[in-house]
Amino acid sequence: MPRPIQATIHTQALAYNLQQARRHAPDARVWAVVKANAYGHGIERAFAGLRGADGFALLDLAEAQCVRLLGWRGPVLLLEGVFEQRDLELCSRLDLWHTVHCEQQIDMLAAHKTNVPQRVFLKMNTGMNRLGFAPNQYRAAWTRLNALPQVDEISHMTHFSDADGTPGVARQMAVFEAHTADLPGERTVSNSAALLRHGGLSGDWVRPGIAVYGSAPDYPAHDAVHWGLQPTMTLQAQIIAVQNLQAGDTVGYGSQFCAEAPMRIGVVACGYADGYPRVCPTGTPVLVDGAPSRTLGRVSMDMLSVDMTDLPQAGQGSTVTLWGRAANGAVLPIDAVAAKANTLAYELMCALAQRVPVVVEE
Repeated sequence: MPRPIQATIHTQALAYNLQQARRHAPDARVWAVVKANAYGHGIERAFAGLRGADGFALLDLAEAQCVRLLGWRGPVLLLEGVFEQRDLELCSRLDLWHTVHCEQQIDMLAAHKTNVPQRVFLKMNTGMNRLGFAPNQYRAAWTRLNALPQVDEISHMTHFSDADGTPGVARQMAVFEAHTADLPGERTVSNSAALLRHGGLSGDWVRPGIAVYGSAPDYPAHDAVHWGLQPTMTLQAQIIAVQNLQAGDTVGYGSQFCAEAPMRIGVVACGYADGYPRVCPTGTPVLVDGAPSRTLGRVSMDMLSVDMTDLPQAGQGSTVTLWGRAANGAVLPIDAVAAKANTLAYELMCALAQRVPVVVEE
């Protein structure tokens, strides 16, 4: 039989979370952000749950081709724009919208030979200092784009660096509005955190990413339940061995956990080579047959250990939920696991290893 580990993608939860995003910005259109292979879920697997979106936002041309091959005929936006001149040919062929964040991309458009002008999203750097034109350079960039026959409609975009806090968002939004106030075109400013916490800033388009995948963007200030989000990915494995410890016995490499009293532990067929964080310490939450428990000792490449001392019904073959929804309906938020690893749910989702079998729950 195959190794007893499996990830499940919950299609209905994806659709539900997308509707929750709409609820926070009822007058805006919604991009479903599917970059990083739909945050590790797989674009092909997530598509059925997200096809209720108004458009798909992603990073590269391979992802855009995938969405088109799945039958999507609506808007597709390249969030980082094009990387070289010939990319614009595929943008024309696939009818892709794309971000313009630097002078070099305008140069590429000016040299692009096409009979069909393209829809672009001009990006302003309002404080994130990653991509975009400085506010005092923005109008010149817009004027140059607006004069190109290769360009159709120009929309306006920024990205908040501190969407989980009010002062930072207010400052960045004021800068954005001051430099776009009299320019025509649609606006898109809100990612997941801005959408959930500051829905009034939503603009014409919103760009929910992590929230669509069931994670709270401002955890631990708020959790997924607070925002009405459902887990879209479950990672489960089985207990493949049971060990009975005495006081003084240790668990795992480095003997980092030492039993203070007799214990019963289970060895789980999941490790860091499956995408479970190696840095998760003793005490990281798990569900054993749907009941709360914890990890013990250091995570190995292929295995980790869990406490079954107070779970007499559990044993070899029991199902351990590493994150997501157990068979009895109990939920272990991926945010809680990520917090123990001192990271974010984004990283756990994206790190799911290729060797882990994935099924899609309709």
